[in-house]
Amino acid sequence: MAALEFQTATELLRRLASREIGCLELLDHFIERVERLDGAVNAVVVRDFDRARERARLLDNAAGHSGPFGPLHGLPMTIKESFHLAGAPTTFGFPEFRDNVATSNAVVVDRLLAAGAVIFGKTNVPPGLMDGQSWNEVYGRTNNPWDLGRTPGGSSGGSAAALAAGLTGLELGSDIASSIRNPAHYCGLFGHKPTWGVAPQRGHMLTELLQPIDIGVVGPLARSAADLELALSIIAGPEAAEAAAWSLSLPPARQESLADFRVGLVLDDDFAEVDAPVRAQLETLGDFLAREGAKVSPGARPAFDSRELYILYMILLRAAGSAGLTDAELAENRERAAGASLDTRDVAVANAYGASLPHRDWLRLDEARRRVQATWAAFFEDHDVLLCPVLSTAAFPHSQVPPQQRTLTVNGREVPFENQLFWAGFAGAAHLPATVAPIGLSPEGLPIGVQIIGPRYGDLTTLRLARLLEERYRAFVPPPGY
Repeated sequence: MAALEFQTATELLRRLASREIGCLELLDHFIERVERLDGAVNAVVVRDFDRARERARLLDNAAGHSGPFGPLHGLPMTIKESFHLAGAPTTFGFPEFRDNVATSNAVVVDRLLAAGAVIFGKTNVPPGLMDGQSWNEVYGRTNNPWDLGRTPGGSSGGSAAALAAGLTGLELGSDIASSIRNPAHYCGLFGHKPTWGVAPQRGHMLTELLQPIDIGVVGPLARSAADLELALSIIAGPEAAEAAAWSLSLPPARQESLADFRVGLVLDDDFAEVDAPVRAQLETLGDFLAREGAKVSPGARPAFDSRELYILYMILLRAAGSAGLTDAELAENRERAAGASLDTRDVAVANAYGASLPHRDWLRLDEARRRVQATWAAFFEDHDVLLCPVLSTAAFPHSQVPPQQRTLTVNGREVPFENQLFWAGFAGAAHLPATVAPIGLSPEGLPIGVQIIGPRYGDLTTLRLARLLEERYRAFVPPPGY
């Protein structure tokens, strides 16, 4: 059996329920590891140990008298810094918000607490959640436990690093541009980007907004697929007025065994070329699935142009965050986007256009997105899932170059870092669910994951395949030295 700190949340909960270990005892085990090991990793940047210990004692007493408090009774966990936790700072990595202390909880945080979780800290992010690594002026840089010289990803990079190093039992992240998926891939974990709208976003923001952010979702990271499904069952569902009128009932997994799955397999794309070690791991996975009896269709994918999909995604992505722009920033983007149209193909211009586009153009882009959704729906009539890269490479070395100017080395050549967002938009543009599962290591010993994309609201299908891969192919492996 794995060491206590690397056991899945599901196993830890079993041990808590059977009284093999107490809530406070388990919490103190993780706190001791944070105090001893997190200096090098710098993942758990907000520490709420005293209040967590008080809650753990309460839950220990409740377990002795009235039974379990909820499905997460006593589980020590951390959450991404960008979620409101009453009494703790929410900075999004911005120094000017260093003293911004939340007065209430995010909706999903309330749901975790109501289920009995013990939240003892918050984990690091990049400024504004806008990078594939996790460094900011408030908390410093988070390192990947597999190689401290490399990024754990972003923007949920602290979340992934804490899980991989055995510093926490479960994590809550968010994803608009692979911010759950790329850290899971870089750190050898499981992560789930839900279908857009499945879990409420309120309380995952710097200022109080009632409207959800387009494309953005909140979801779990964990050391097992079963943990993802458990966490999703707790945070999912409508809130506020909607909860009075409807409830969420995700369709069951389309298939139960590997042999029954119909799998599209995409290894590469001309627009976002994939590094040979990542491609090799995906090919090996495809061969395994075929031997297990799955119907694997190499190269099968929806019939849309890669560059068109990428540009559509980038414009919608920038539009999603445009409400937060100052008047000066809006004017600057309008000037940079002068002459742009819905047919723009230059990425820098597309970014500026998305940040400043008229509402009429957004409506036309939303119609284009709905046509992409229809193309995906047609694909999923003949396939249950599509497997593809999470990103083109394994974790890259820490970089001080801004994402827009940064490059990655792919098959010996330097390519634009932002092209990586193609693999984020593959599922994100159409609001599809995507689960990441670890599938192997690069020649340098760095984790590599697979992105499992399913139909809209097919979250339980992608999670089911991840769980089968965990059981039959590869489970979480702790990084050396932890």
